[in-house]
Amino acid sequence: MFTGIVQGTAEVVAIEEKTNFRTHTIKMPPELLPGLETGASVAHNGCCLTVTDIDGDRVSFDLMKETLRITNLGELQTGDVVNIERAAKFSDEIGGHLMSGHIMTTAEVCKIINAENNREIWFKPQDSALMKYILHKGFIGIDGISLTVGDVTKTKFCVHLIPETLARTTLGTKKLGQRINIEIDPHTQAVVDTVERVLAQREATLAASAAAESEQ
Repeated sequence: MFTGIVQGTAEVVAIEEKTNFRTHTIKMPPELLPGLETGASVAHNGCCLTVTDIDGDRVSFDLMKETLRITNLGELQTGDVVNIERAAKFSDEIGGHLMSGHIMTTAEVCKIINAENNREIWFKPQDSALMKYILHKGFIGIDGISLTVGDVTKTKFCVHLIPETLARTTLGTKKLGQRINIEIDPHTQAVVDTVERVLAQREATLAASAAAESEQ
């Protein structure tokens, strides 16, 4: 599990391509190296990856076909930078919200509005069906960052970013058309799905009752 509080950024220093498979290596920030072992989980732009090799501050991860398809990690090139968060411990402060590191879709940066002390970024999810889970003032994970949803329309949503978030994460460098990883808040998803299921069952019961009465 992760908290959505990005602990640093890391440069991709090497990429090894294979058929429907990729291994990439990052230069891990020194403060995140203590206690790191192979098999540990580290989120890259919000996507949970497993450490496969450690050589000093060079840490490697394998990306399988589904990861490359669902996330923006397959678009990375040597020299690109990713948001990094190591797996949370039970004693850690939950400054954001609990996140699984399982990316559900990507979203395109479709509008950027700059103000003196903040930035408003609008995103259009690739899978528009997920918009029902993105609610005003709800939680969302964007490239591994726990953020509060701002305004929402039928096809897109925005977040408001303070200078600290822009400085500590990769969102400060995002441009129009670029893709970011999206993780929907699982609690919101569970509530929405439950309400839809209950309403569907209620409608089915009412329809059955109406049909039975008409047959009498």
